[in-house]
Amino acid sequence: MVDDAQGAQGAQIDAVMTKVLASGKYRQILPNLVRAIVRRELAAGRTPKEADKATRSKLHQVAASYLGGRMWYDAWLAESVAARQESEEALRRALREVMGRHASTRERLPVLDAFYATTLEGIEPPRSVLDVACGLNPLAIPWMPLAPGARYTACDVFRDLMAFLEPVMGLLGVRGIAAWRDVVGDPPDDEVDLALLLKAIPCLEQLDTKAGRRLLDELNARHLLVSFTVASLGGRDRGMIAHYDAHMRALTAERPWRVKRFLFETELVFLVRK
Repeated sequence: MVDDAQGAQGAQIDAVMTKVLASGKYRQILPNLVRAIVRRELAAGRTPKEADKATRSKLHQVAASYLGGRMWYDAWLAESVAARQESEEALRRALREVMGRHASTRERLPVLDAFYATTLEGIEPPRSVLDVACGLNPLAIPWMPLAPGARYTACDVFRDLMAFLEPVMGLLGVRGIAAWRDVVGDPPDDEVDLALLLKAIPCLEQLDTKAGRRLLDELNARHLLVSFTVASLGGRDRGMIAHYDAHMRALTAERPWRVKRFLFETELVFLVRK
């Protein structure tokens, strides 16, 4: 009887997961993440139809809502290759244009020239970087004060994004690795000089309320650069600076870390020295 019940539950999970992944919007998302969400929704007592709707809603909140419509990865790669051959300035212009297609990196564009120069000033140029829930952020590598030939590992749940980023990183002077990975269910254990969690914690905490604390504690990084948006996707403030200031203090409480705070026009940033 137990085996029959487990088999029926597994069949329900598979059926809902298959339906979600058949959608054009979610076809590229890591199946393990979809399965974990579906399993949780069904375990909460939802019907398969309700679990399907709830899973799509959660995937939209934590990932898809940040994409600016259709992502023309093949064209962007070709444009980046051509720009690289033209000049460094042409490459930067092309990269900025692509970064404008993702909500997180688009918000950072007005302060991009100062963002990494300011927040990473005073630390040795990183030789290894882990970019957690990266989105299009690896395209900002030319603005980062990295050591020559640094290793840069980018993690996200979209397969087509990872297929785009790996060759692009090869154009940007780093040893790029694109990992198709759910960092909540399967946290990275790479030893790195710098881990980036840029606007990632609030999204990941929608999947697991303890994800932020666990990642800060467990990421094997000498330094962490952590940030939070200071306005919603709709542009409203909603007291977000005070909220995330308090949240970061709670996440780092009783840890023997040094934390430096920066406030930009659209982003609250913390450099953590572990």
